[in-house]
Amino acid sequence: MSESIIKVQGLSHRYSKSWAIKDINFEIKTHGILGLLGSNGAGKSTTMNIMCGVLNQTEGKVFIDGVDMQTNRQEAKKLIGFLPQNAPLYHDLTVDEYLIYTANLRLISHEKIAEAVEVAKHKCGISHFSKRLIKNLSGGYRQRVGIAQAIIHNPKIVVLDEPTNGLDPNQILEVRKLMKSIAQERAVILSTHILPEVQATCDEIRMIDHGRMVFSGTMASFNNYIQSNTLLIQLTKLPNIEALSNLEGISKVETLPHHFYRLDIDTKDADRIEQIVATSVSKGWGVQEVVKEKVSLEEIFAQLSVKQS
Repeated sequence: MSESIIKVQGLSHRYSKSWAIKDINFEIKTHGILGLLGSNGAGKSTTMNIMCGVLNQTEGKVFIDGVDMQTNRQEAKKLIGFLPQNAPLYHDLTVDEYLIYTANLRLISHEKIAEAVEVAKHKCGISHFSKRLIKNLSGGYRQRVGIAQAIIHNPKIVVLDEPTNGLDPNQILEVRKLMKSIAQERAVILSTHILPEVQATCDEIRMIDHGRMVFSGTMASFNNYIQSNTLLIQLTKLPNIEALSNLEGISKVETLPHHFYRLDIDTKDADRIEQIVATSVSKGWGVQEVVKEKVSLEEIFAQLSVKQS
C-alpha cells in the first residue's frame, strides 16, 4: 500500500447558515489519479479549494504530506499544483514568457527557472510552441500550458478542475494521456461531474453529494457497487416470447434486435441465472450468448445520491 500524501479529517465548511460540506474524511495515495466526483453544487469545489489552501475551513483538518494546511499554509501550498476550471493564462504572452512568470510566482530560484520551464514543456508536449503566443494556440494546447504551470515547481500533488471541459474528442484523449503520464510521478486529483471522464482516467473515487461523502473506493468497486438484475441472452430458436416469460424468476422480458432478449430477474441470486440458462439449453432454444448487464455509472451515481437524500 502506498503512503498517503493527503489526509482529510472531519472537514466541514459553512457559508452563512448552510453547510456546504459536513464531516468529510478520506486519504489520497502518493501516486495515481483520484476522481473527486460530484454534481454541480455537491460540495466538491469547496472541498478542493480548502485542500488547495484557497479557502479556510470551518471545522476539520487537511494535511498535505504531513503539513497542516491551516497552520502552515505556505509550506503546504508549495507541495500542490493547481489548474482551475478556467486556466489562469495570459494570452498575450508566449508560452516561455508565461511559464517563466509562473516559475517566479512559485519562488523557484533564478538559476533553476530555465530548467524547470524546459522540463514542464517537455512533459506537457509543448516545447515546439515555446515562442508561440498563447492566444494563438488551440484549446487543447492552452490546456497543456495550464497543466505545465501546475507542475512547474515539481509538486507532489496536482489538482485539476474539469481539465477536459470544452475540448474536442481528440483533445480530450490527449489530455487524458497527459494526466496519466503525470500521475506516474505524483498524486493527481481530478475534480469533475462527468462520469465517463472518471471512468476513463481514475484509479480511485471519492464522491460527494449534498456536502457529504457518499462513496470512497476504487473504480472497480464503484462500477460494481450496484448489482444488476438484468440478463442479456441471445436465443436463435425461441418458439415464442411467452415461453421465456413463463420461466420462474423472470419478471419482465424485452425483445431486442438480433435474437437478443433482456430479462428482468426478480432476484440477485446467481443460481437463478444458472437455472434460466440451463432451462434454455435443455429446451433447445439455441443459446448463443449470455451476459449479465452492467449498471451504468449514471445509475450508480443516482442511487448513491438518493441514499443520502
